[in-house]
Amino acid sequence: MSTSAHPMHLVVGAGFAGSVMARELAEAGHRVHVIDKRPHIGGNAYDELDEHGLLVHRYGPHIFHTNGERIFQYLSRFTAWRPYEHRVRSVVDGRPYPFPINRDTLNRLYGIDLDEAGAAAFLERIREPREPVRTSEDVVLNSVGHDLYEKFFLNYTRKQWGLEPSQLKAGVAARIPVRTNTDDRYFTDAFQAMPLHGYTKMFDAILDHPRISLELGVDFQDVRERFSRNHTVYTGPIDAYYGYRFGHLPYRSLRFEHEHLPDVAWYQETGTVNYPNDHAYTRITEFKHLTGQAHPGTSIVREYPLADGDPYYPVPREENEALFKRYEALARTEPDVTFVGRLAQYRYYNMDQVVGAALAASRTLIESLR
Repeated sequence: MSTSAHPMHLVVGAGFAGSVMARELAEAGHRVHVIDKRPHIGGNAYDELDEHGLLVHRYGPHIFHTNGERIFQYLSRFTAWRPYEHRVRSVVDGRPYPFPINRDTLNRLYGIDLDEAGAAAFLERIREPREPVRTSEDVVLNSVGHDLYEKFFLNYTRKQWGLEPSQLKAGVAARIPVRTNTDDRYFTDAFQAMPLHGYTKMFDAILDHPRISLELGVDFQDVRERFSRNHTVYTGPIDAYYGYRFGHLPYRSLRFEHEHLPDVAWYQETGTVNYPNDHAYTRITEFKHLTGQAHPGTSIVREYPLADGDPYYPVPREENEALFKRYEALARTEPDVTFVGRLAQYRYYNMDQVVGAALAASRTLIESLR
């Protein structure tokens, strides 16, 4: 591969961050070579038809939602959409309840009949005020008190993170609202939809540009010298980029157990059901809810959190943030590398936030390359 006549920029990672960066660079007139160590594009959002013809998300459910109209319109260039509002149930003592907690959750759980004002007064009465709110435990107790904390949050958090809620930063629990109405949607964003033909088809369209070339099953460490004179967009783990110079950044991983049930039309009433207190897995997702496919059988996935494995979730603790800051300081000294994405920025980004970060980073980069 000759890069002397027209400098070719390297994008490491074909997930949301890398694919959007590659597309923006290509549309600005730059030649881009995208690599990914996996044998497919799409990162963790990769989906494919299983052997029974059902579209499944190989790395767990990815539900698209955003309040950013600009981001939704941007992705609409590459996919049509299927309107979809995600609903979750959480099983407590063998019964499923709406989650996030809403008025119906309270009424069914406690055998009461609250209206909206009554639900607000009930929550105010049972909450345990915390000041200051520093940890995930503080957030939940401050919001819903001890009983709901123990029933819905405590054991789920222990499974998901391998830590006590008191050991995690407040932002983890702050992502989950508590409602006094009967809205049982998991998200309330203005734009909620699934790519009509799946995420992988959308990534195909994003990367379909004459100035983009793609190489899969390639590790950055094996080819980094090949592109040493060109700009690199790096979306992998920032600690790996620097050879773990200051030590490993902690991540939580997952194991996915996919199962097809041939004679079951529907396995559960909502797309995802959480199991905070039972089983080694945290939740089960049934893909037909997400995709709208018609099929006599159904395909599900169980998620088992792990300490080791592919990095999925940065572990939100103060000491981990301090370690990341040391790597980030190194990254700032690299004029020819752009670090963007969940792993490169050690941040729990939603999909729309990754797209937003990539669009912003690409604008800055394109300006600097002029």
